[in-house]
Amino acid sequence: MKSEELLIKPIAHIETDFKEKFGIPRQSGRVEALKGRIVFETKYRNPDALRGLEEFSHIWLIFDFSKSHREEWSPTVRPPRLGGNKKIGVFASRSPFRPNPLGLSVVALDSIENTQKDGYVLNVSGIDLLDNTPIYDIKPYIPYADAKINAKGSYSDSFKNYSLEVDFTEELLSLIPKEKQKALLDCLADDPRPSYQEDTRVYKMSFAGFDISFKVFNGVLTVTEVVKI
Repeated sequence: MKSEELLIKPIAHIETDFKEKFGIPRQSGRVEALKGRIVFETKYRNPDALRGLEEFSHIWLIFDFSKSHREEWSPTVRPPRLGGNKKIGVFASRSPFRPNPLGLSVVALDSIENTQKDGYVLNVSGIDLLDNTPIYDIKPYIPYADAKINAKGSYSDSFKNYSLEVDFTEELLSLIPKEKQKALLDCLADDPRPSYQEDTRVYKMSFAGFDISFKVFNGVLTVTEVVKI
């Protein structure tokens, strides 16, 4: 059978506090305090399409790795969780560099809000997406079908409970809006760096309109500067 190309168009985009890829959690749900707002394209702002969705606590998002498009693809990738040194097959990873740059995330559906400007929007949390990421589809998360209790996660299981200690002085933390402080602290604890090799470099992460500079040593992440962009 001859394969056919499928043309898909975004139905929505998501608004988040991440204008750059660095610092975004590697998986959805890792930082539950991270909020997002899903705004539908005008064509899809029909409340009937959302009928019954409010009865679900979580949803699946099928999205575009819009900043990772490439002409060619590689059969192997280097997962950051493995230090960026070991290669595995692209289909054994969640790398954004794929033959088709499609991503899949499960997020909490906090509320469905009727707004004057954007129509009905979805307020979600536990996000792991760049601001303005195109959303291709939304599906309800069904616990009995989607959660496999005894499933194996290969190398990812080793990092399930991984966390850094965060040293963030009250003086610097107070510069961040209070409602966003927990999300930022949890993102930093999840270790935004590309690997776990100790070094002396200072990293910079953009979040909610601020540049957050930090360094890591012996499992402690120390914030050194906060600058409003």
